[in-house]
Amino acid sequence: MKKSTFLLKIITLYLFITVSFATETQNFLSKGIDLYNKKQFKESKILFEKSLVFNPKSEQSYLYLAKIFNQSGTNDQQEINLNNVLLLDPQNDEALYMLILLKIEQSDYKLSSELIDKFNLVCKSFCSKKEELSKAFKKITPNNEKSNN
Repeated sequence: MKKSTFLLKIITLYLFITVSFATETQNFLSKGIDLYNKKQFKESKILFEKSLVFNPKSEQSYLYLAKIFNQSGTNDQQEINLNNVLLLDPQNDEALYMLILLKIEQSDYKLSSELIDKFNLVCKSFCSKKEELSKAFKKITPNNEKSNN
Protein backbone atom coordinates (compact mmCIF):
# COMPACT_ATOMS: atom_id res chain seq x y z
CA MET A 1 0.00 0.00 0.00
CA LYS A 2 2.78 2.44 0.92
CA LYS A 3 4.67 1.68 -2.32
CA SER A 4 1.66 2.47 -4.47
CA THR A 5 1.02 5.73 -2.60
CA PHE A 6 4.69 6.71 -2.98
CA LEU A 7 4.60 5.85 -6.70
CA LEU A 8 1.42 7.88 -7.16
CA LYS A 9 3.08 10.88 -5.48
CA ILE A 10 6.15 10.57 -7.73
CA ILE A 11 3.99 10.40 -10.88
CA THR A 12 1.93 13.40 -9.73
CA LEU A 13 5.09 15.40 -9.03
CA TYR A 14 6.55 14.47 -12.42
CA LEU A 15 3.37 15.53 -14.23
CA PHE A 16 3.24 18.80 -12.28
CA ILE A 17 6.85 19.64 -13.17
CA THR A 18 6.34 18.72 -16.82
CA VAL A 19 3.23 20.88 -17.13
CA SER A 20 5.00 23.75 -15.35
CA PHE A 21 7.92 23.63 -17.80
CA ALA A 22 5.58 23.50 -20.80
CA THR A 23 3.59 26.46 -19.50
CA GLU A 24 6.74 28.46 -18.75
CA THR A 25 8.09 27.77 -22.25
CA GLN A 26 4.85 28.94 -23.81
CA ASN A 27 4.95 32.06 -21.64
CA PHE A 28 8.48 32.90 -22.81
CA LEU A 29 7.45 32.40 -26.43
CA SER A 30 4.24 34.44 -26.28
CA LYS A 31 5.86 37.26 -24.29
CA GLY A 32 8.76 37.24 -26.75
CA ILE A 33 6.39 37.55 -29.71
CA ASP A 34 4.60 40.43 -28.00
CA LEU A 35 7.88 42.26 -27.40
CA TYR A 36 9.07 41.51 -30.94
CA ASN A 37 5.87 43.03 -32.35
CA LYS A 38 6.58 46.12 -30.23
CA LYS A 39 10.07 46.22 -31.81
CA GLN A 40 11.77 45.53 -28.48
CA PHE A 41 14.28 43.18 -30.05
CA LYS A 42 16.83 42.84 -27.22
CA GLU A 43 14.20 41.91 -24.66
CA SER A 44 12.39 39.52 -27.01
CA LYS A 45 15.69 37.85 -27.97
CA ILE A 46 16.29 36.95 -24.33
CA LEU A 47 12.82 35.43 -24.02
CA PHE A 48 13.21 33.37 -27.19
CA GLU A 49 16.53 32.06 -25.92
CA LYS A 50 14.92 31.15 -22.59
CA SER A 51 12.18 29.38 -24.50
CA LEU A 52 14.83 27.30 -26.27
CA VAL A 53 16.41 26.33 -22.95
CA PHE A 54 13.16 24.65 -21.94
CA ASN A 55 12.22 23.46 -25.43
CA PRO A 56 15.14 23.13 -27.87
CA LYS A 57 12.67 22.12 -30.60
CA SER A 58 10.76 25.41 -30.55
CA GLU A 59 10.58 26.18 -34.24
CA GLN A 60 8.97 29.57 -33.63
CA SER A 61 11.69 30.66 -31.22
CA TYR A 62 14.36 29.92 -33.82
CA LEU A 63 12.34 31.74 -36.49
CA TYR A 64 11.91 34.87 -34.38
CA LEU A 65 15.59 34.82 -33.44
CA ALA A 66 16.39 34.71 -37.16
CA LYS A 67 14.12 37.72 -37.68
CA ILE A 68 15.89 39.59 -34.89
CA PHE A 69 19.30 38.80 -36.36
CA ASN A 70 17.99 39.92 -39.75
CA GLN A 71 17.08 43.29 -38.21
CA SER A 72 20.53 43.65 -36.69
CA GLY A 73 22.33 42.51 -39.84
CA THR A 74 23.98 39.52 -38.15
CA ASN A 75 23.78 37.21 -41.15
CA ASP A 76 25.68 34.24 -39.72
CA GLN A 77 23.38 34.00 -36.68
CA GLN A 78 20.33 34.53 -38.88
CA GLU A 79 21.42 31.64 -41.11
CA ILE A 80 22.08 29.35 -38.15
CA ASN A 81 18.59 29.97 -36.76
CA LEU A 82 16.92 29.58 -40.16
CA ASN A 83 18.73 26.27 -40.67
CA ASN A 84 17.50 25.16 -37.23
CA VAL A 85 13.93 25.96 -38.25
CA LEU A 86 14.35 23.99 -41.47
CA LEU A 87 15.83 21.04 -39.58
CA LEU A 88 12.71 20.96 -37.42
CA ASP A 89 10.32 21.65 -40.30
CA PRO A 90 11.81 21.35 -43.80
CA GLN A 91 8.61 22.75 -45.30
CA ASN A 92 8.52 26.00 -43.33
CA ASP A 93 8.03 28.40 -46.22
CA GLU A 94 8.72 31.54 -44.20
CA ALA A 95 12.14 30.24 -43.12
CA LEU A 96 12.87 29.13 -46.69
CA TYR A 97 11.89 32.55 -47.99
CA MET A 98 14.15 34.31 -45.50
CA LEU A 99 17.05 31.95 -46.25
CA ILE A 100 16.65 32.50 -50.00
CA LEU A 101 16.77 36.26 -49.53
CA LEU A 102 19.89 35.87 -47.39
CA LYS A 103 21.59 33.66 -49.98
CA ILE A 104 20.66 36.06 -52.78
CA GLU A 105 22.12 38.91 -50.71
CA GLN A 106 25.30 36.82 -50.37
CA SER A 107 25.26 36.18 -54.16
CA ASP A 108 25.14 32.40 -53.65
CA TYR A 109 23.66 31.55 -57.05
CA LYS A 110 23.69 27.75 -56.75
CA LEU A 111 22.14 27.49 -53.29
CA SER A 112 19.62 30.25 -54.06
CA SER A 113 18.50 28.33 -57.14
CA GLU A 114 18.11 25.08 -55.18
CA LEU A 115 16.20 26.80 -52.39
CA ILE A 116 13.87 28.55 -54.84
CA ASP A 117 13.04 25.19 -56.43
CA LYS A 118 12.27 23.79 -52.99
CA PHE A 119 10.27 26.89 -52.06
CA ASN A 120 8.11 26.49 -55.18
CA LEU A 121 7.23 22.97 -54.06
CA VAL A 122 6.37 23.71 -50.44
CA CYS A 123 5.08 27.29 -50.31
CA LYS A 124 1.82 27.80 -48.47
CA SER A 125 1.48 31.23 -46.95
CA PHE A 126 4.38 32.89 -48.78
CA CYS A 127 3.49 31.88 -52.36
CA SER A 128 2.75 35.52 -53.15
CA LYS A 129 6.48 36.20 -52.69
CA LYS A 130 7.52 34.05 -55.68
CA GLU A 131 7.71 36.99 -58.06
CA GLU A 132 9.75 39.04 -55.60
CA LEU A 133 12.20 36.13 -55.25
CA SER A 134 12.37 35.75 -59.01
CA LYS A 135 13.25 39.43 -59.49
CA ALA A 136 15.89 39.34 -56.76
CA PHE A 137 17.36 36.11 -58.15
CA LYS A 138 17.66 37.57 -61.65
CA LYS A 139 20.05 40.18 -60.25
CA ILE A 140 22.59 37.48 -59.38
CA THR A 141 21.97 35.25 -62.40
CA PRO A 142 25.10 34.87 -64.52
CA ASN A 143 24.94 36.76 -67.84
CA ASN A 144 24.85 33.65 -70.02
CA GLU A 145 21.70 32.41 -68.29
CA LYS A 146 19.94 35.79 -68.50
CA SER A 147 20.05 35.63 -72.28
CA ASN A 148 18.58 32.11 -72.31
CA ASN A 149 15.50 33.12 -70.29
